[in-house]
Amino acid sequence: MTTTTTTRTTTAVTGPAAGPPVSDTAAADRLVQVLEDGSVAVLLGIGYDTGLFETLVTLPPATSRQIADAAGLDERYVREWLGGVVCGGLVGYDPTAGTYALREEVGPLVTGPGPDNLARTMRIVSLMGAVAPRITACFRTGGGLRYEDYPGFHDVQAEDSGAVHDVALLDAIVPLTGLTERLRAGIDVLDIGCGEGHAVNLLGRAYPASRLTGYDLSAEALQAARAEASAWGLTNVTFAEHDVATLPEGRWDLVTAFDTVHDQAHPATVLGAVRRALRADGTFLMVDINASSRLEDNADLPWGAFLYAVSTLHCMSVSLGQGGDGLGTVWGVQLAERMIREAGFERVTVHELEQDPFNVYVVARP
Repeated sequence: MTTTTTTRTTTAVTGPAAGPPVSDTAAADRLVQVLEDGSVAVLLGIGYDTGLFETLVTLPPATSRQIADAAGLDERYVREWLGGVVCGGLVGYDPTAGTYALREEVGPLVTGPGPDNLARTMRIVSLMGAVAPRITACFRTGGGLRYEDYPGFHDVQAEDSGAVHDVALLDAIVPLTGLTERLRAGIDVLDIGCGEGHAVNLLGRAYPASRLTGYDLSAEALQAARAEASAWGLTNVTFAEHDVATLPEGRWDLVTAFDTVHDQAHPATVLGAVRRALRADGTFLMVDINASSRLEDNADLPWGAFLYAVSTLHCMSVSLGQGGDGLGTVWGVQLAERMIREAGFERVTVHELEQDPFNVYVVARP
């Protein structure tokens, strides 16, 4: 009987076809963790869209069949998804009983309608992946994509911002303007880049004596805005498809912009139009990303890479796609304040809110 011994030799390979070095390195570990975390992010988004997290939080430890039946979903897909979130550390698994349970400390961060539900935000990762091949082409040709090239984006953005507005708009954000009493008495308000109009509708319902208008370029988003206004029986809100680079002058007492200025084609033009659109004692409330204009200051920001990714795959791209400046998501507080002052606003105050560390709130007056 002949015994054959096979000796395996590992040879270091370099070049574009090589994988990470055989020996462990911090860089290789980091990249593997990126791969793992990116995968978990996609699974989190699916868990939100399917209602699996909302189902898990109501159940005792349960089998994949019990979880699937409770959620009204296909068991095989649920079981595979559960495998991923178990490996991702979000769900516990008892192999003896074959049961799964959402980890107690994870539950508040992936369920409920409030801004703490990060599973809702994770869906942006999948949206970015869907457009990545087209953005890759833009790296070679320049230019950018159109808002219409992002199916579902308005819904995701509206749900994210709506969660903040539901808990903070009336009690924390509006008071920053000092206009609460005037809103009750009745003033004219414009929201530029209103999207699906939830902020406008919340204000319209809270201040029935005021007259509110929402402008956006997306007919699809405006349809959702009008549907909500109709469902709420609002008669003091109006939505229109309008380019916010040109606005009627001296028309409004308050203009708001919720996370929309930086992805305009020409933000400086929009800010100038806002200044002229306000009455002499008018107020501009701009909500935008809480980041620095200096890259080195953003290196330690917990969501810094996410901001630059969203900018590359959406905000910068849609501006460039309109022949614009491509200012990007991470234009930063310093540049934003400077541009607002250059637009003709002399009194500018920057606020941060505990309820929304992701954004800054800028109140500006002539």
